[in-house]
Amino acid sequence: MSAPNVIRAADGDAVAARAARLIDQLLDATLSARARAHLALAGGTTPAGAYTQLRRSRWSGIELWFGDERCVGPDDPASNYRMVAETLLGHAAGALVHRIEGELGAQRAAAEYDALLRERVASDGGALPVLDILLLGIGEDGHTASLFPHNPALAVRGLAAVAVHDAPKPPPDRVSLSLELLRGARSTILLASGSGKSDALARALAQPDPAVPASLLERERLTVIADGAALAGL
Repeated sequence: MSAPNVIRAADGDAVAARAARLIDQLLDATLSARARAHLALAGGTTPAGAYTQLRRSRWSGIELWFGDERCVGPDDPASNYRMVAETLLGHAAGALVHRIEGELGAQRAAAEYDALLRERVASDGGALPVLDILLLGIGEDGHTASLFPHNPALAVRGLAAVAVHDAPKPPPDRVSLSLELLRGARSTILLASGSGKSDALARALAQPDPAVPASLLERERLTVIADGAALAGL
């Protein structure tokens, strides 16, 4: 089993800054290779800090996706789209943004996002689209995107986006990129900061375990950026 690349940062602000630089570099490399880049975004405080610092001169050719969304409208305070709009989209003119329409309900929103991903993102000959860059966080229970431990959505195969019900934190209905799609991304960045994430991160970097969804990511193409507090459990 390959080990991920682990980058240690001083604190949460430094994690966000390092993530912004890495995303910027990966976008440049992808655009040089293919003239188009597909970047999936995460919710959360540390990703939000990265978005405020991700200031590029070129956004044309970049398509922005979402790793997950709560089943709320785009103006709801809990909406990942709203957070991204407030922290990134104001300085990302030229990017094409694909919002998960969570207000449609989990089943319909997941089906429509699945169809949109298949329409816009090449599959490279496989069954599912292949994202270029995937940004993720990790919860204290080891979840990533909206794939929670023991939730049936974690086991879904053959879909790019899945409906999530009975999430352990409100709201209970969500939409998430599937584990299969997450595992297929060309580059994945996992962010963690603070002592509350130390146990989950240690478990995520141990043996793959369905009880810790983040541990099931493809490690050969995974970069972990974390501060000392989050890495204390290793």
